[in-house]
Amino acid sequence: MTAWTERLPVIDAGGLLFIGDPHLGSTKPGRRKDVDYGATVLGAVAQAIAIADARRLVPVFLGDIYDRPYVEDERLKTRLTRILAGCWTTPVTNTGNHDKANDMLEDCDSLALLAAGGTISVVRTSGPVCVYRIGELRVGLGATPYGQTIPTDVRDAFPEVDTVVWITHHDVALEGAYPGALVPHAIEGCALVVNGHMHLRKPLVTCGPTVWFNTGNITQTAVDALDHVPTVFELTGDCEIVPHVLDLPTGTDLFDLTGLQIAPAKPTAIGEPIARSVVEAAPASAFVELLKNQATLEMGRSGDGSLLREAIQTRFEADDVPPEVRAAILSLWARASDQIGATAGN
Repeated sequence: MTAWTERLPVIDAGGLLFIGDPHLGSTKPGRRKDVDYGATVLGAVAQAIAIADARRLVPVFLGDIYDRPYVEDERLKTRLTRILAGCWTTPVTNTGNHDKANDMLEDCDSLALLAAGGTISVVRTSGPVCVYRIGELRVGLGATPYGQTIPTDVRDAFPEVDTVVWITHHDVALEGAYPGALVPHAIEGCALVVNGHMHLRKPLVTCGPTVWFNTGNITQTAVDALDHVPTVFELTGDCEIVPHVLDLPTGTDLFDLTGLQIAPAKPTAIGEPIARSVVEAAPASAFVELLKNQATLEMGRSGDGSLLREAIQTRFEADDVPPEVRAAILSLWARASDQIGATAGN
C-alpha cells in the first residue's frame, strides 16, 4: 500500500457533483454548428454550478476543463473564472490530458492560472484530496490525473471515513478490452471510481469492492455523441447517484451532417478477444492517400482536425481494420493535429 501522510481538510457539504469534461475553447470542434461554441460550454458549466449551489454540492470536474493547454481567448477565461468564483465552495478538478502541454501541469498551462487565483482546486498528482462530511457520512475523495498510475489499495489514504470515491481521467476498457486501454481493477478501500476522458457514458463495471463509472462529457463534441444526453451526477449522503440532466440542445440539430451517414455503433462484448494480426490489416497506403486527399478540405471546415479523424474512422469500419493498426494511425493523426493547432495559434 502507498503511505499517504498529508493532513486533509474536512468540508461540510450536501454531496458531491461529478461533472464530465467541458473542453472549453473558442474553436468549435468538428461538425458542431454553434455560432459561439465557447458560450455553449460556459452555459453548461454555469448550469452545473447552479445545481451545486442549490443543493450545496461540491463541483468535482473530471478533467479537461479546457480543450487545449494554452487558451489565448482572455474573455473566455474571464467568463469561466467568474462562473467558478461564484460557487458557494471551491470546485475541484482532476488534471486531464488536454489541460497540460507536458507530463505535469505547469505554469504555462491555462488551468494553472485558475488554480493560482484560488478559483478552483486542481489535482496535480495522484493521491487523496479531501474529506467531505455529507450528513452523517464521511467521504474521502482521491484522484489520479491523466498519465499517472491509478492505485490498487487506498485503505490507508483517509483516516476515519465511511467510504472512498476516486476520480480518474483515463482510457478505461468498460465495454471490452482494446489496445492501450486500462482494464478496470479492484481498488481496496475504494467503493466508486468516477472516470472522465471518455466522452460517452459507459455501463457500470464492478471489480471486487469497486464500481467503475464513466459519466460522459457535459458537451457533445462529435457526431458519435448524437444520442448522448449531457448530465451531471450527484453523490448523496445515502451513497446514491442522482442524475441531473442539463438543459442543452441535443440531437442532429447540433451538427452539420452533410455527406455523413449515421449508423449505430457496433456493440462490443465484455472481454471480446482481439486476435487479428497487424499483418491482416488493410494496407497503410490507403490511409496515406486519405490524408493527402482530405487534409486541405478538412482544415477549411474544422479547426481541430476532427473531420479528418471522422473520415479515418469511417475507413476503419469499412475495411474492418484491427485495433492495433487503428491505434497506430490515430496516434499519427493526434500528433499532426497538435502541430496544426500550434501553427494556427501562432
